[in-house]
Amino acid sequence: MREVELGDGDRRVVVVVVDKGEDAVAAVTEAAQRNGIRGARVTAVGGFAEADLGYFERERRDYRRIPVREQVEVLSLLGDIAEDKGKAALHVHAVLGRRDGSTIGGHLLRGAVWPTLEVVISEVGASLAKRVDPETGLALLAGTTSR
Repeated sequence: MREVELGDGDRRVVVVVVDKGEDAVAAVTEAAQRNGIRGARVTAVGGFAEADLGYFERERRDYRRIPVREQVEVLSLLGDIAEDKGKAALHVHAVLGRRDGSTIGGHLLRGAVWPTLEVVISEVGASLAKRVDPETGLALLAGTTSR
């Protein structure tokens, strides 16, 4: 993984290039923690050798795992980084393109990068905070915290 920090006024932009074989979720979370990012927007494009997506099932209060066991293009990956219990928490959704042009999407649980994943992390003005919602069991955005 390689990363570079760019200036965007008073907000930072960190560009992360995730290498072949790395897990996208782990690499982006690691880059956010290393750079002290607690509130940001995340976008990316690239490819995966395989991935695991998730669909949140209300009744179970858990993700139904959707395995993707083929090479796919990351057509769109977007979401946020927020603070959850003092640590960077990544929450991203992905639309993945298959060889035949069809797509599959969901919450990104894991993505084995191939050949690359180009990620742009754009800090927002205030740190975003997540709190566990008792009804769903999910860590949801709960407003902002002071820096």
